[in-house]
Amino acid sequence: MEVEASFRVVSRIHCQVAPYCNPICNYRTLNLHFPYHHRLPHLSNASFYTLKNCCCKAAAKESSTKAVEKGRKMSADDSHDLKLSSLTALCPLDGRYWAKVKELAFFMSEYGLIRFRVLVEVKWLLKLSQVPEIPEVPSFSKDAETYLQGLIDGFSLDDAMEVKKIEKVTNHDVKAVEYFLKQRCQSHPEIGKVLEFFHFACTSEDINNLAHALMLKEALSMVMLPAMDEVISAISDMAMENAHIPMLSRTHGQPASPTTLGKEMAIFAFRLSWEKQDISKVKILGKFAGAVGNYNAHLAAYPDINWPQVAEEFVTSLGIDFNPYVPQIEPHDYMGKLFHSIIQFNNILVDFDRDIWGYISLGYFKQITKAGEIGSSTMPHKVNPIDFENSEGNLGVANAGLSHLSMKLPISRWQRDLTDSTVLRNMGVGLGHSLLAYRSTLMGIGKLQVNEASLSEELDHTWEVLAEPIQTVMRRYGVPEPYEKLKEVTRGRAVTQESMREFIKNLDIPGDAKMMLLNLTPQTYVGAAAELAKNIKTAINLVNGARFS
Repeated sequence: MEVEASFRVVSRIHCQVAPYCNPICNYRTLNLHFPYHHRLPHLSNASFYTLKNCCCKAAAKESSTKAVEKGRKMSADDSHDLKLSSLTALCPLDGRYWAKVKELAFFMSEYGLIRFRVLVEVKWLLKLSQVPEIPEVPSFSKDAETYLQGLIDGFSLDDAMEVKKIEKVTNHDVKAVEYFLKQRCQSHPEIGKVLEFFHFACTSEDINNLAHALMLKEALSMVMLPAMDEVISAISDMAMENAHIPMLSRTHGQPASPTTLGKEMAIFAFRLSWEKQDISKVKILGKFAGAVGNYNAHLAAYPDINWPQVAEEFVTSLGIDFNPYVPQIEPHDYMGKLFHSIIQFNNILVDFDRDIWGYISLGYFKQITKAGEIGSSTMPHKVNPIDFENSEGNLGVANAGLSHLSMKLPISRWQRDLTDSTVLRNMGVGLGHSLLAYRSTLMGIGKLQVNEASLSEELDHTWEVLAEPIQTVMRRYGVPEPYEKLKEVTRGRAVTQESMREFIKNLDIPGDAKMMLLNLTPQTYVGAAAELAKNIKTAINLVNGARFS
């Protein structure tokens, strides 16, 4: 009976609040710890397995032919009537990877969109009450202001579901928010008198563009930029910890002048930091100019008010930069710039992931194993670099989505078309896969253990890399055709410590220069690599301060 009751409850519920893959989500998704939320009912594991076992026992009692036929019928029926869960969600961000990205949902889900729409509508009514030329909306008392602010601060999942119920009737998502607020405020003695000013002179895009701007602003500042900083900090730590460890470079895949492991990590930390700062400095823009950007309705009702000034004051009060020249929509150019910058950050991280993958393959790193984990289902010895592979794959998915957003969103036919509306609902997908990748890279870094012996052994077998410093010193002291002489000795031949030292001893150069070359080894020929790696955090701080002070 408990199973049947639970099954009926789940069958009746149709979830409307989609975190990432709109309109797909799952009930575990809605049970995350949002402020002021209420959990939705769902099947317990015990009920699910009881239901499953009942089906299995019933099938076992039938003949084999009937059981096969029934199994086929059930399979066909179930494929069209699956209940939403972490196992049936179309988007893996809402299923398999939910635990790693769920903090984004508070901002980037449909719940977040509705919550920010409520914020904009309420703040606009408060702004109107502060304009002396609008006597129909007098200044609110502290009690009324507190009540309105409470609608924002206390907005819950139940509230969002109520908005979605209203939307079923209106078939208009923004109008549903307006009606929701009117319902909540109609009994208030002050606010109830000015209900029609909730959406005064607004087109839906006035509300939506600011809601989307706030979604991005908060998601960036609270989740994405801190995650980027974690990655940069982890790679910077790698650079400083391994600043002194010599490593063979490879250009075109061939042995090249030695570097240090730390210096190569410092390069990525510096590049990522540079791009992260560009992301953080993108101005997030908003408009509030009515149906086609001209304040037509505003001026029809109150022709003596400086509406562009009021709009600018309102938009900037939300922490958003004001865009004064717009059609119906905010043209999304800033979004194009923002998403392109995130794509570039992700590209740099792909480069890092692939390099680390290669270094693991070469034996430069060992990976710390965890008891119980399986590397390969058939080869017990393997410890795969799965975290860096997972990161690279998700960065590719993220960049594909963000690329479409950045290319499509700035394009809108005439004063507006609606193609941006459905596309904007996918912002969380690109950000979600990016965040998942950052977390995977961090997980992989945490498992790395430098194999210094392997790095040193490889350098012991590449004495030919000293051809560069030898021929350079020869140039200084006027030895003719130094490059050609070293080319003859090293190219296509086995080069050893003995053969290089024999060549140096026969050089006609000053004694101190000859002694310096004789003491040089592949491990010590690293130039300023160690110092550059040790100074990476100082360099990052100086660049950030110099560019953005």
